[in-house]
Amino acid sequence: MNQENLGLKEEKKLNTVDKYEFEPIKGYPMLHWKGKRPFKSTQYYPAQLKETYGESMDGWMNEIYWGDNLQVMSHLLKKYRGKVDLIYIDPPYDSKADYKRKISLKGKELRGDYTTFEEKQYTDIWNNDEYLQFTYERFILLKELLSATGCIFIHCDWHKSHYLKCLLDEIFGQSNFRNEIIWKRKGGSANPSNQLDVATDTILFYSKSENYIFNQSYTKTTPEAKKYIEERFNNFDEKGRKYLKSPIVSPNYRENLVYEYKGFSPPPNGWSISKDIMEKWDFEGKLYFPENGDRIYRKIYLDEYQGQPISSLWTDIYVINPVANERLNYPTQKPEALLERILSISSKPGDLVFDCFMGSGTTQAVAMKLGRKFIGADINLGAIQTTTKRLLNVSKELPNTIDSKYYTGFNVYTVNHYDVFRNPVQAKELLIEALEIQPLPGNNVYDGEKDGRFVKIMPINRIATRADLTEIISNFDYKSAEIENKKSPNKPVISLILVCMGHEPDLAAQLKQELKPYIVDVQVVDILRDKENLEFKRDSFAEVVIENHELVVKSFYPMNLLQKLSIEKENIEDWRELVESIMIDFNYDGSVLEPKIIDVPDAGLVKGNYKIPEDAGKIKIKITDLLSESLELEVDNG
Repeated sequence: MNQENLGLKEEKKLNTVDKYEFEPIKGYPMLHWKGKRPFKSTQYYPAQLKETYGESMDGWMNEIYWGDNLQVMSHLLKKYRGKVDLIYIDPPYDSKADYKRKISLKGKELRGDYTTFEEKQYTDIWNNDEYLQFTYERFILLKELLSATGCIFIHCDWHKSHYLKCLLDEIFGQSNFRNEIIWKRKGGSANPSNQLDVATDTILFYSKSENYIFNQSYTKTTPEAKKYIEERFNNFDEKGRKYLKSPIVSPNYRENLVYEYKGFSPPPNGWSISKDIMEKWDFEGKLYFPENGDRIYRKIYLDEYQGQPISSLWTDIYVINPVANERLNYPTQKPEALLERILSISSKPGDLVFDCFMGSGTTQAVAMKLGRKFIGADINLGAIQTTTKRLLNVSKELPNTIDSKYYTGFNVYTVNHYDVFRNPVQAKELLIEALEIQPLPGNNVYDGEKDGRFVKIMPINRIATRADLTEIISNFDYKSAEIENKKSPNKPVISLILVCMGHEPDLAAQLKQELKPYIVDVQVVDILRDKENLEFKRDSFAEVVIENHELVVKSFYPMNLLQKLSIEKENIEDWRELVESIMIDFNYDGSVLEPKIIDVPDAGLVKGNYKIPEDAGKIKIKITDLLSESLELEVDNG
């Protein structure tokens, strides 16, 4: 059997014109694992602009990417190498868990009990040392994107924080380690356990160089700061304002202090001020003179007090309240207060912030509110849809004045045509069905068989690398290979097809090399590049018409969602219960959606009918269901 039997073509070797080379990694100690290999270069991957929201500010449009972040960052290197000012990532923890999002119908008109279910968003289960190679390669690219004065914050927990620190020491250098921040995210737990309850996360803080952006931050809300205020702010002036006595100031410094209040520091040469004049210059009550007159205090009022400097122990930021406005019910969503602190510490307005494990878009939302530019990426379609909706809501809340400097416009891209699959979690199932692969019960190595060839579906949440061949090599049947080799010495002992979504160019050659002296027939099929030859079932249906100068959605039935609800479309009273958003471009250019109607209700249902402007041309409507899956239709405007 050849690849034409699968309806696919063999992947051609990638063009190396846009290939990025990296300097050898320096720094000790180095972490080693089975199958570790240096990451010396990466290939440029193209991006496809899909949607545009809002207007640019000073020529800048924020960017959101859907795709494998290794490919996204490889794409970004061409334009943003050394230009990102702050990176925050909340990567997988190797927690051995699947993370799900609760899906609930918008309305209550559905008959039956199937109004809510859980949809898997992503998995955090890794085999062998895949996790370490995964993070290692991405840390290298993150360093390349970071500016000379930039900083990176890596959010992790007890599972792999010790390994990640070794990797970061190796890549960024031990001298550029700044802090190990401990975030106390909850109190004690009453759940019975045979070990202590875990109440903290770790955030590793590194800089690109010795010269980096750092803004001292303060807090009044930690237990330590509250105790300081309670014990030391115990004086009141004549107006009842609470103040703190600062440490005693010596006579030699007394005049300098006065001049500082008058705007001079140090005092001009030849100036001197007598004690009598100093006593008359009370400076709005900020200088305090004890009776001996030899020393002075400076009053610091509580309402002017900045607070205690932030330490590496963060106890004043809490997980998101179940009824908080910012809560989106997205798994592992982090509080905005956490990102506000990080962005305030190591960036300034107008700086560029990057998060390639975007999730619900907390980093991007906070960056927008604080006047930072941002780039975000995620492999999960649900993250892209959730973030898009969130950013649209944030942009509406920000002040719109001449003096405002908020970067609210953003573009949405896919990288390397990643929109093949609606949900990477389901990709393997879709591939097995679409390729008509015959299952092999009891076989833990191969996913099935097709016309005498064993089929192995490589990891579908990233490009396939040589490390992904470990399972095949470790479980290779050498006894059977020896028997086949004796029968036919010059023929392959086994024929394989590796199905992947992007791969290293030498993947097949590497497998053949590892299995020598046996001859192995290996073909690599890349779904991303051959998707036009592969059809997946997308049985969504919508009826959209024009009536009385309005665009009217008569019905919408996303069959995948209905299947998960285990109901028939006839049981739906109102199709709008199934819809997350509707966006309409009244002058669609044939490639990029630029919606003028953005119907994304926080609560309630979408409208379903929309007035058509007089200058409307080609109309495109995008209807997104509760699974974040979208149906896009073009409507004839006559």
